[in-house]
Amino acid sequence: MRNGSQDFVRRLPDSALHFSRVQSLWRRIHIDPLLLMLLMLLTAYGLIVLYSASGQSESILRRQVVFYAVAYIAMLITAQIDLQVIRRWAVWLYLGGIGLLLLVFFVGVGAKGAQRWISLGFMRFQPSEVMKIAVPVMTAAFFASRSLPPKFAHIVICLLIIALPGVLIFKQPDLGTAILISASGIIVLFLAGLPWRYIFGSVFLLGASIWPMWHWLMKDYQKQRVLTLLDPEADKLGAGWNIIQSKTAIGSGGVYGKGLFNGTQSQLDFLPESHTDFIIAVMAEEFGLMGVLLLLSLYLLVITRGLFIAWSSQNMFGRLLAGSITLTFFVYVFVNIGMVAGMLPVVGVPLPLVSLGGTSIVTLMTGFGLLMAIATEKKRVR
Repeated sequence: MRNGSQDFVRRLPDSALHFSRVQSLWRRIHIDPLLLMLLMLLTAYGLIVLYSASGQSESILRRQVVFYAVAYIAMLITAQIDLQVIRRWAVWLYLGGIGLLLLVFFVGVGAKGAQRWISLGFMRFQPSEVMKIAVPVMTAAFFASRSLPPKFAHIVICLLIIALPGVLIFKQPDLGTAILISASGIIVLFLAGLPWRYIFGSVFLLGASIWPMWHWLMKDYQKQRVLTLLDPEADKLGAGWNIIQSKTAIGSGGVYGKGLFNGTQSQLDFLPESHTDFIIAVMAEEFGLMGVLLLLSLYLLVITRGLFIAWSSQNMFGRLLAGSITLTFFVYVFVNIGMVAGMLPVVGVPLPLVSLGGTSIVTLMTGFGLLMAIATEKKRVR
């Protein structure tokens, strides 16, 4: 030992100091490295599958790469925004999204019997994608400033916040997106501590509303989707074609698949929408059960990381928002796979971060940017 009057200084090993500096770098740029790595693996896997599902189309592959690049930039920018700023702007984000949804009915562009887009000249923009962020942000901000579990009056107000964009999107019509956006708000309500008596009451009301919805609200093509789910063989060459070909592709892949570019259902164009809604059927045929399990493992890890971020958040707004974003992502995955496997009606929900998409991918990655902002919030507080 040196002179006893000198303080004893314990030095960390050089490797520990390097690890600390790396952690500090990630914190300064407000990025969660584990979540970023999982998202990069997921999108890389998605590019391989999309290239095969599109018939080895280089133009579609380039489009998807551009979409991914814009989405990652949106994620990085969103991650830099302070969580309290997001909370303060929640109302304006929500009202702006409602305004855009109303604008669709006046100047919207129609396609395939639906009016969902606004033309910007160089591209088409779907305002409902804004509400995928605005609804969970608004509902989380609403409950974060109130005592929990929520009171009855607060529950009613929250349901109105959720119902307004849901009805506007349903009228476009876009049932799939309306369900997903409503689910993102309902998840916040559930995480806020919704009493079980209200949950059971809601299930009862939902069951009781099936008959009036079927006769007065649902359009003919939506009814046909439900009937096709119950009996796809009734119209093999019409409404049941998609589900039948999808099941055939999934079953023929077996455990290890037929190999990349060797799927008969997709490569010979038996499977419709193979690069969008039904892309997981292509994956199952060419990569088999093992390829699907790899994708599901990546999804599971992303969801687990998101739930951990929600659990470790130091404030109620961050906890509710992170939980909603993560569990809504799970709903996206569940609905698409259930739809392709014939367990749910076909509602036009793409496979997250794998199917070809523009604004949908940017919206999802913006949500993950919010997750990263929440993950680094406690470092900012400290």
